[in-house]
Amino acid sequence: MRRIWAAAWLVTLLLVGQATADDQDQKAETAKIKAEVLEEKAAPEGSKVLPTPAQIITKPQAQAVDPTGEELVDDAITCLARSIYWEARGTGDASMEAVANVVMNRVGHEGFPNTICGVVKQGQEQGACQFSWWCDGRVDDAEEDESYSHAKEISRKALNRQLKDRTGGALYFHNRKVAPGWSKEYIRTVEVGEHVFYKPAGGEAK
Repeated sequence: MRRIWAAAWLVTLLLVGQATADDQDQKAETAKIKAEVLEEKAAPEGSKVLPTPAQIITKPQAQAVDPTGEELVDDAITCLARSIYWEARGTGDASMEAVANVVMNRVGHEGFPNTICGVVKQGQEQGACQFSWWCDGRVDDAEEDESYSHAKEISRKALNRQLKDRTGGALYFHNRKVAPGWSKEYIRTVEVGEHVFYKPAGGEAK
């Protein structure tokens, strides 16, 4: 009798586990589909109408995307979250949101691609990426669950257009500890945490 009960319990546990996994997969797929629509709206030529309630990415949906931080970087949420994570993890909400602002400001702007992943990966063909983490030769997996979860939440809010632009329309930034030559060509807009932000004088990217 005990064996029968144990077997039944195991089958139930497996079925519940499979149902949970299927539910997470569905949430992740829904989030990715919504993100594609929202990044189109974020582009300058896109609609300026705020997302409808049905288009809003929910927190559970966003968290279901790339749950271990090891999946391919090929969807809007993952591309944005990894950029936030690698550029500003451990620096506080303001800095992480500011990095998200720069990525979103670039989407569809003259001189930049029309998608988030395109923006994040820009320059990889020349080996001089706009975001150094993408082509520094190191593993790009997120290593800290809590920090990456927070980066995905900020990505969700950025796509939902629920973040204010802390950067004053910036398209570029660098760490305060360095002084890149290119910074002299742009207008400094603000300093947030450990980063300094800039925008072009004429509004065009170089």
